[in-house]
Amino acid sequence: MELGDEAVGAGRLTEIGAERVRTPMQDSRTVPVSRPAGAGGGFALPQFAGQALRPQDRALAPAPEYVRAGRRMVDSHGRTIRDLRISITDRCNFRCVYCMEPDVRFAPPETLLTVDEIVRVAAIAESLGVRKIRLTGGEPTLHPRLADIITGLAGATDVEVALITNASLLSRDSLRAWKDAGLARLTISIDSLRPDRFARLTRSTSSPAQVIEGVQMSLDERLTPVKLNAVLIRGFNDDEAVELAALARTFGVEMRFIEYMPLDSAHAWDSSKWVSAAETRGAIERVFPLIACDDDEPSSTARTFRFTDLPNDSPARVGFIAPVSTPFCGACSRLRITADGKVRPCLFSTTEWDLRSPLRSGATDDELADFMIDATWTKQPGHGITSHGFVHPERPMSAIGG
Repeated sequence: MELGDEAVGAGRLTEIGAERVRTPMQDSRTVPVSRPAGAGGGFALPQFAGQALRPQDRALAPAPEYVRAGRRMVDSHGRTIRDLRISITDRCNFRCVYCMEPDVRFAPPETLLTVDEIVRVAAIAESLGVRKIRLTGGEPTLHPRLADIITGLAGATDVEVALITNASLLSRDSLRAWKDAGLARLTISIDSLRPDRFARLTRSTSSPAQVIEGVQMSLDERLTPVKLNAVLIRGFNDDEAVELAALARTFGVEMRFIEYMPLDSAHAWDSSKWVSAAETRGAIERVFPLIACDDDEPSSTARTFRFTDLPNDSPARVGFIAPVSTPFCGACSRLRITADGKVRPCLFSTTEWDLRSPLRSGATDDELADFMIDATWTKQPGHGITSHGFVHPERPMSAIGG
């Protein structure tokens, strides 16, 4: 669901083929949304009536021969996959309100990809042009063989290996072991600095202090650049934007704000609780003036800014990931593999492709590569969150992989 663009002034220049189109940043009051007749405020809520066919209901058609011959994962809209997100577990010790209900049921362990299968898929993906792999979950640090996965990836590929975590289980010993095994960097989630809110939001016994300690330990072990993620929800934690942005200055890291998205297991996403990136940026700039950075990668999900009162080369930055108000699908370079071995072309895909079955039934590496090329070819042009016909993904973020 990530599509890159270039920050310019108050908007973005997005490359679509050879054309460059300016897309203005929008706030919570200006995003165009189709609503059914008689609907109230907010976005048209997702309906399941139009749910796409499940993977078992349709066969994966082969990509054109010229696409297969190129041995790259390219979709029918001309986007090339260079970044792979592999979920290594659907289990998590948090039950964040925007992600997972307390009574969620996890997949049986035997249905999840093994260490060897994860490493094999990663090596095939590298042969098809992938250069970065992010290990996700669930909470990936819960995986009992995380170190083996990192070691396997480092031994079988030359890709950059990163990991996203809630930081609640980090220790200096584990971080050092993962670094030695080949882990390059960490992204850490922190949605509130206030213990009472943190507890209500994560529905866990962890604390902001534990997360902050994890940030410092990650920096000490040189798992850098460390990036921090926060999801702001109106009426819950949106008044903490400035406090969270200050973490970037304190630790010399990038603090990123992700717009609240319809990816919860209860399918109870409420658009009235959505806070736009523009609104968050405005709140921060009333305290910390910002200036757009000019070195974002074309396929980056975040539009980044530096603090005007800090040196130009300061690592302290603020980023905004705005899939609702400013979709970035046009230059997306990402593909996802779920913990149970499904290829998911987009975070918001309603169709997945079962890679685990051929993995476990004797398929060769070339056959698996063809499968991944074919699955990539089906990638939709965009997620369509604000469209009238948007369909809420059946699986939540924890089952997809963040």
